[in-house]
Amino acid sequence: MFLLNYLRLPALWLALSFFDQPPAGRFEEAARLLKPDRVFDGETMHEGWAVRVRGERIEAVGPAGSVPAAGAEVVDLKGTTLLPGLIEGHSHLLLHPYNETSWNDQVLKEPRAYRVARATVHARKTLLAGFTTVRDLGTEGADYDDVGLKQAIAQGLIPGPRMIVATRALVASGSYGPKGFSPDLDVPQGAEEADGHDRLIQAVRRQIGRGADVVKVYADYRWGLMADARPTFSLEEIRLIVETARSSGRPTAAHAATAEGMRRAILAGCETIEHGDAGTPEIFALMKEHKTALCPTLAAGDAVSQYRGWKKGVGPEPENVRQKRVTFRQALAAGVTICFGGDVGVFAHGDNARELEMMVEYGMKPLDVLRSATSVNADVFHLTDRGRIRPGLLADLVAVEGDPAQAIQAIRNVRLIMQGGKVVNN
Repeated sequence: MFLLNYLRLPALWLALSFFDQPPAGRFEEAARLLKPDRVFDGETMHEGWAVRVRGERIEAVGPAGSVPAAGAEVVDLKGTTLLPGLIEGHSHLLLHPYNETSWNDQVLKEPRAYRVARATVHARKTLLAGFTTVRDLGTEGADYDDVGLKQAIAQGLIPGPRMIVATRALVASGSYGPKGFSPDLDVPQGAEEADGHDRLIQAVRRQIGRGADVVKVYADYRWGLMADARPTFSLEEIRLIVETARSSGRPTAAHAATAEGMRRAILAGCETIEHGDAGTPEIFALMKEHKTALCPTLAAGDAVSQYRGWKKGVGPEPENVRQKRVTFRQALAAGVTICFGGDVGVFAHGDNARELEMMVEYGMKPLDVLRSATSVNADVFHLTDRGRIRPGLLADLVAVEGDPAQAIQAIRNVRLIMQGGKVVNN
């Protein structure tokens, strides 16, 4: 009996500690002093700095001796680098890797309740990998379910990153998928079809009204069965989408893989180009001129090539992978603003760092990659309350073992995650 009672003690202690949590008002007054080896503030690396957090905000930051410790719980993070919570720029929490289930089958055969249940797991894995915010660019056939997922996370019902959502996304009729079915069938689509002046305005307004924070448009796609990508919407149609979204304060992101699709999206005023596979020096110069950011999604193309049989590190690189290296370096040379975003969902959620590692592999300096995943994404996505470690900003913070500015792989060695001042991992 003594042994049985002894075994029950940990569970009893956890239950008592849960009910003994201080009320919300008292939590707001709680302070913590975080003492890592160094602090990356979103722009610059600082050795020997400390960060004081009170409630959900950063209260003070600077050299350890200058940040007051009085009244604060000291959190020793020796051996770590403290960074702003990472911002994933291109995610699909309602998708899972295509080598598990094809995109067609996810859209057509998986019940939406099942997809949402999976998404809650994806959200938790993303947060525990140190990504405290995601821009989720389309539900891929799951209508407006990203809005509900965002609300559940915001209300603390489930753990996950803060979400910027695009809901259904916009495609030109006949261009998207699923594909491969009889033309006599009307197959449910992975995004909302709309064309022409009135229907496009209505579709943009409908998505915004249902909760979209950003409008996503497919400026090009593969017409027909596995055909090469070609432009979809005209320049005038994309401009109409952008203007309608902008009137409500929403930005527009454009899926664009072809040079002409990119050109139209840039000239129309889209704020980000997703993918940009076939960009040219001329197109990247145009992006620089118009201050259009590129979200290159290197990891997605790499993953899909492996799903199709490429043995990475053994066989020669497929042409699409080789070409992506070239265009990414052209974008860097042109001085284009680079967003971090991997198109995660094509590959496993929680493995978001795969894109960061590939950005370095393809020629970007590790410190610039860290900026891309923090302050740059915050600026491009209009997130004025995060992305940097400064007094007054949200205490969304992550501590990793080692120095990711020297070896980007250190970003995977997560020791502490804080979201709104609350520690969300052990």
